[in-house]
Amino acid sequence: MEDQYTSLKAASEGYYKEKGSRFYGFAWPVHSLEEVEAHLAAVSKKYYDARHVCYAYRFGVKGEPWRANDDGEPSHSAGDPILNELRSKGISDALVAVIRYFGGTKLGVGGLIRAYGTAAKEAIENGQIVEIVLTERLEIRFSYEFTSEVNRALHKLSLKPDASVYEADCWQAFDIRKTEVAKVAGVFRELGILVEKLDKK
Repeated sequence: MEDQYTSLKAASEGYYKEKGSRFYGFAWPVHSLEEVEAHLAAVSKKYYDARHVCYAYRFGVKGEPWRANDDGEPSHSAGDPILNELRSKGISDALVAVIRYFGGTKLGVGGLIRAYGTAAKEAIENGQIVEIVLTERLEIRFSYEFTSEVNRALHKLSLKPDASVYEADCWQAFDIRKTEVAKVAGVFRELGILVEKLDKK
């Protein structure tokens, strides 16, 4: 849906080993490039002796912007498999990084794709996936004499305001799904009621 996607509730980790090489996966919910950079810096500092720190991230309902980084591994052998795990599960607003400790035996491109993808998958699946619904906050303003009409409209729309004032000039505020904004605003405007979008705090 245009206002819903899946993400991670909290940080999680995964592990995969093949032919002596160890792959540690780390997954985080993120909401900005600054958070991405902070997590990558922390991992790089903690595991300073790792051969590679490869990663991928996605943002928003459509998974854009996104990035996949191989960090010196053969092209598309590390970042893309990590990104594909995020895409296959529809996960966004998330970063997954996989660090590798070389075990002395080359895995080949196919082996790397499998290893990085598996470590990413383990990190994601060891965490908790949550549904994110995007909402807008609306405020309606009306004269007290319109209270009955407003209440009927709220009931019909299955809306329950979480803030309200009833005086000569009344107002109510509530959160609704982004895809429902036009419909809800239209109902109240037909009644001659002022509808405003509020900044969410």
